[in-house]
Amino acid sequence: MSGSDCLLHIEDGISVSGRTLAGVDEAGRGCLAGPVVAGAVILDENRPIHGLRDSKALSEKRRNELFEQIREKALAYSVGIVGAGEIDRINILQAALLAMEKAVLALGKKPDCLLIDGNSKTSLPIRQKAIIKGDSKCASIAAASIVAKVTRDRIMTEIESEYPGYGFSRHKGYPTKEHLGALRNLGPCPIHRKSFKGVL
Repeated sequence: MSGSDCLLHIEDGISVSGRTLAGVDEAGRGCLAGPVVAGAVILDENRPIHGLRDSKALSEKRRNELFEQIREKALAYSVGIVGAGEIDRINILQAALLAMEKAVLALGKKPDCLLIDGNSKTSLPIRQKAIIKGDSKCASIAAASIVAKVTRDRIMTEIESEYPGYGFSRHKGYPTKEHLGALRNLGPCPIHRKSFKGVL
């Protein structure tokens, strides 16, 4: 696969030469609490989704709008989730890769190649390329980042009712001043990553 093949913006109608490409990305790697969530998306070049960007560069409203378009127009999309206990057991890098593998395996359509955000590849027996800042270069990775981010944010918002006092619906488990203050006052709850600095 050539370098140009890995930087295709499918929403611009560029051919992928018959290959089925799945973009893969994760959300929540830097959080102190909650799961790491990966998204995998196979876009349909005949049903473009305009405005795909790295999820972090989008407003919450726009992410949710694009998430609904991805659900409607993508050939396939899926998520993979790895919880805090497993993150503590195998470390966050391995947990993120495991979440990515789960997402890819859950796709309803088997991809010929994976385009993965970052510099690490999965152990899946599928052709794959890791792309630094891929969520700002590849449409399918950008779509995967949106799926992962929206899914994880919704999980953390729901979790707040189970573990009140931490403000999970606002900071989603990231090490904000509010979250660190809650940790000092309340201590960690069951979804905190005990192996992360600042939790214990």
